[in-house]
Amino acid sequence: MALAVCLLFDSRTETALRRLWARLEVAGIGTLATHTHGRHVPHLTYASLLGYDLGAVRESLLALPEQAPLTLHLDALGTFRRSRCWLAPAVTSELVTRQATVLEAVLATGAELHHHYAPGRWLPHVSLAPRLHLGDLATVAAAVYDVLPITAPVTRAALIDTSTGSRVALPQLV
Repeated sequence: MALAVCLLFDSRTETALRRLWARLEVAGIGTLATHTHGRHVPHLTYASLLGYDLGAVRESLLALPEQAPLTLHLDALGTFRRSRCWLAPAVTSELVTRQATVLEAVLATGAELHHHYAPGRWLPHVSLAPRLHLGDLATVAAAVYDVLPITAPVTRAALIDTSTGSRVALPQLV
């Protein structure tokens, strides 16, 4: 089980991303809509923790100063070598700084960070299909490029238990 520190989107963006998931599902491509527990929400993950004290992580993040509103600009499709495909946001210095602040807070609690979220390794992304087959890439690309670009205001943040989908709100990270 992992614990993820995630940014969540406004209702318009969430609806657009869920419609994209639905379109891919109709095409036979599994998305986060049906992956594992089926309670996934469109999100961008700042950190994935493999070992942690939930109370300590929550308190450390709640102690961070409130952030100004953040808007992501999704305008590209990406893939990881393990077959996960995703939407790529423009990587701004503000986004990188905010992620570094979150890492500092969670690591101060003694939490174990998944290595893909370490400074210099993190690739910000909004997951679409966790197990994409190469033969389906053209179908995904066609669907994605029908809806991009997406201006994606971040309106919420949460700690999400990746095994259950349960969430703890982090209002000050927005």
